[in-house]
Amino acid sequence: MAIKLFDYNSAGKGVAKHGPQKKPFFKFFEIFGRKFWKLIELNMIFVLFCIPVVTFGPAMAAMTHVVRKFTLEQPCFLFEEFYTAFKKNFKQSFLIGIVDVICIASLIIVFNAYFIAQSIPTENFVMMCLFFGAGAIVLMMHFYIYVEIVALNLSVKSILKNAMLLVFLGVKNNFLALVINLALITVIVMFLPFSALIMIFIPLSWMCFATIFVCYPVVQKYIVNPYYEERGERNPELPEEVDGSEALFVDRGGTEEVVKSVPKPHGKVIK
Repeated sequence: MAIKLFDYNSAGKGVAKHGPQKKPFFKFFEIFGRKFWKLIELNMIFVLFCIPVVTFGPAMAAMTHVVRKFTLEQPCFLFEEFYTAFKKNFKQSFLIGIVDVICIASLIIVFNAYFIAQSIPTENFVMMCLFFGAGAIVLMMHFYIYVEIVALNLSVKSILKNAMLLVFLGVKNNFLALVINLALITVIVMFLPFSALIMIFIPLSWMCFATIFVCYPVVQKYIVNPYYEERGERNPELPEEVDGSEALFVDRGGTEEVVKSVPKPHGKVIK
């Protein structure tokens, strides 16, 4: 009896279209490993487009757009996607970016003044705590501001309102993202001025990737998913349900439909 090593005439079970979803911890490092060099390249492109500094906002929006595609495991031609998002979201992100640069500069000045001062009166210490508390809230709002700009069609006012509410609705996710961001920022500050060169290649895209991976599910839960549910539709960003009988590669015999790009949902303002 002849044994066929490769039998092309008989049908097998095929490959499952979508296997069981991995735990977020393992999925994070799996995507991070696959996109490691792409993230370094993305960081360099971001730094390039941040010259001059006034383009910080559009560059941040463009990087967020690319990283969001990475986390959703969607096809992405890095530079083309970055440049397209940079132009498309320029107006809203430019306004936000100018405010960001002013806030960052103010935070650095106050931070230096606090640690350089020899003695801090009690009332000033309380003010400093309130200032840094407000700074933490603003930072967590930015976990959502730029991703709302690139993923949704909303006014700046609605984006800021949603971002403020998501700070409190996604407490666990925000705390984790805050810890990751502060840890990376602390490492950068500790190794200045040597870390200034590293910033060209690594940390900004890493921070963005970790933040979007952790916090974008909150945007999906409270904004994107309800938008589609109100219309009786299913969010196309979500993974499809597992169907063991469905094969990944099926010959449709020319019956397949033309694939169209999914437009950005208009989203909703959280009430």
